[in-house]
Amino acid sequence: MKVLFYLGLVLLVLFEFLKVYFIMPMPGSQQWNSIDFAYFLHEFRWVFRIVSLLMIVVSLAPAFSTSNKWLPALGMITAVAIAGVFNFKLAADAMFQEPKALSFLSRDTFEESDSTLVVAIENGGEAKAYPIRYIVYHHQVRDSLGGDPVMVTYCSVCRTGRVFSPVVDGKVNAFRLVGMDHFNAMFEDSETGSWWQQATGEAITGDVKGKKLAEIESIQLTAGAFFKAYPEGKIMAPDPHFLSKYDSLGKFEKGKSESQLTGTDPFSWKNKSWVVGVDLAGGAKAYDWNKLKEQGSIRDQVADQEIVILLNQDTQSFVVFEIPSDTKSYRWTGDTLYLDASPYTFTGKSLDPSQTDLKRLKAYQEFWHSWRTFRPETDSL
Repeated sequence: MKVLFYLGLVLLVLFEFLKVYFIMPMPGSQQWNSIDFAYFLHEFRWVFRIVSLLMIVVSLAPAFSTSNKWLPALGMITAVAIAGVFNFKLAADAMFQEPKALSFLSRDTFEESDSTLVVAIENGGEAKAYPIRYIVYHHQVRDSLGGDPVMVTYCSVCRTGRVFSPVVDGKVNAFRLVGMDHFNAMFEDSETGSWWQQATGEAITGDVKGKKLAEIESIQLTAGAFFKAYPEGKIMAPDPHFLSKYDSLGKFEKGKSESQLTGTDPFSWKNKSWVVGVDLAGGAKAYDWNKLKEQGSIRDQVADQEIVILLNQDTQSFVVFEIPSDTKSYRWTGDTLYLDASPYTFTGKSLDPSQTDLKRLKAYQEFWHSWRTFRPETDSL
């Protein structure tokens, strides 16, 4: 019976460790295709806990029928402490919390540097931007734009910014950060408890596995470029509850993070190199950020679609447009795009009343390891 007591303690500690190990960036945990097993542990967590506790309780008296009563007492205290750490300290939503107070700043009240990187969205004549230095901590910000709910997400380990509609089967869901899979953030929905991949918006395990959240078009800009494009736009203010958590120096957004998980490799086509990923219905393609910085723009074809990638003169804001296949020439000045003789702004608005605005395409700045993991059929340039 004494053996049963210690087996119960070991089982409890081992379970709590494995439950966290498979969904957090621990050595080896993110390289395996173990998400279904991790979800199994999560779904049956109370079964494992109750069995462990029953083993401990039924053998409690024999375990303490010894002169060294401190030994089983120490074992119980240690097991409870370890379980508490895994559940309340190392849980993803405990480490990275959502904003408690969401407020926004106008051009007149924004006091940060114009070089601050933001993820920007526009809907119904309203434009908002979310500084990367804030959302790398929060991982998600729930808001509304043009009367519609939005879920702004960011994963610093993948350098992926995505914006989704949090509507599943016609119902607005709440989501919590639950961990990561293949180094990408995962969220759990409140209705079915399914786990959703941040890089793709797809449910990768659970009752609604295979479903996808509708993605809302977003663009990465500097604050200066955002206000130039959207003079009446608003930028998210820092939540005073989390000032100590934010990247106040902007190291991550500038590629100067010293963390092994979030640091940038300055060379091309390394795991932590930056790419611009373009995702179209006919295919996906990754472009070397260093090449884009060197050239300022890239014209290419993805599947059967002609595209042009533009890097703003601030060397941080970028955008990708669909262009007509019969376009003979283009010229990018760092501020204005000319397709043949037709001029357009950086955000694709036509400066010629006789021409329509350009169609912006889904494109992301991302670490190369992330892009090739979640789009394994991607081409590269």
